[in-house]
Amino acid sequence: MSDADEKIAIESITSPGRTERVNRAKYMAMREAFLPVLPTEAPGMTVAEAKAALLPNLSQELFPGGEKAGWWLKAVQLDLEAKGVIERGGKGPVRLFKAEK
Repeated sequence: MSDADEKIAIESITSPGRTERVNRAKYMAMREAFLPVLPTEAPGMTVAEAKAALLPNLSQELFPGGEKAGWWLKAVQLDLEAKGVIERGGKGPVRLFKAEK
């Protein structure tokens, strides 16, 4: 199996106990672009703000022109929320920030 086919199990805060297997390389690339742009305090930033901030740092090889970045951002967001790495702040729209360790 090539690296491009390797899978990783992710969770979702909206479906506790359920996992989904997704492409590891794309997941890790999105996670590595996403976490550094998030603030460490509430209320955080909106998903749209996070996407705009991370796009310049996202792998063009895996996400040419930002293709499918929205879907992958949501998948990584829900997984990291389920794992307690990030949290939602305030009322709508959804605003995200890094959880305290």
